[in-house]
Amino acid sequence: MAPTSFERTLTTSISTAAGSLRAGIWVPSVRGPVPGIVLVHGSGDGRFDDWGEWPSRLTEGGFAVIAHDKPGCGSPGDWREQTFADRAHESLAALRVLRAHPSVAGRPVGLFGMSQGGWVSLLAAALQEEHVDFVVSLSGPGVSPSVQDRVRIERELVAEGIHADAMAEALAWLDERAARLRRGDEVRAVLEAQAEYAGRVWYETATRYFDTPQMLSFLARALDFEPAEVLPKVGCPVLAVFGGADQLVPVRESVEVFARCLLQLPGDPHGLAIFPGADHGLLVADPQPGLPGNTQLAPGFLPMLEAFVQMQRTS
Repeated sequence: MAPTSFERTLTTSISTAAGSLRAGIWVPSVRGPVPGIVLVHGSGDGRFDDWGEWPSRLTEGGFAVIAHDKPGCGSPGDWREQTFADRAHESLAALRVLRAHPSVAGRPVGLFGMSQGGWVSLLAAALQEEHVDFVVSLSGPGVSPSVQDRVRIERELVAEGIHADAMAEALAWLDERAARLRRGDEVRAVLEAQAEYAGRVWYETATRYFDTPQMLSFLARALDFEPAEVLPKVGCPVLAVFGGADQLVPVRESVEVFARCLLQLPGDPHGLAIFPGADHGLLVADPQPGLPGNTQLAPGFLPMLEAFVQMQRTS
């Protein structure tokens, strides 16, 4: 199925604990009904309309798509005050809205999570509060946020040429910070201890993103989310894909966790794939102005995604 255009409905909304969140629905220009995909944001800010080419890519594959704001990004609330469970409930609310849309009408509806959104999508499916027909995890780590962020920072410091002693000090602080957050130390006290390292060559890289009370509190709530504990509770087919050149995620370890922990289902419907040379966004080349983004996307991914979703059935 290869439609050449799509229409986006008027902005809709989803009802959540944070309030009413703006959402948009994209519908392919083909006769329905068609499968539905809920886009689940990764880390940081996220508005329903900042997914770039993804809605058009997916509608061109024959899918109806919904995306929604994170709280505080054009809608009420503040995602920095949330847990992964809060985000999972929002994804399920979006799934309910899309499932009720006439373009879907009884076809399978699943979650498509990017990066942190992969964790959230798996958790949403594992909650079993709303049936999820499938999950697609794009660069969603198979390790905890604590492990993933340590790997990210270490790789960035290596790329910067930080010498061994400074590297050891940086990693020691990351481990100490995690330990203090786990035992419930006051966030501001942890930030004060962190600030004592200001001026170190590694400081900016190692503390980036988690240098405010709000963000360090968010980290404390997410620190030990364990995909290995969630995956056995996911009762739907999962497609997990990674870029072989991803510097933000420990790919080999993540694939091992998915392979070991995914719940065995009849017909072995899961998929695991690594795309050589692709980065965290599954791109094999830098975006070029004037060129379609699909030309930089890992070859073979979109056909794989389309085949995976089209094979699913509504349970």
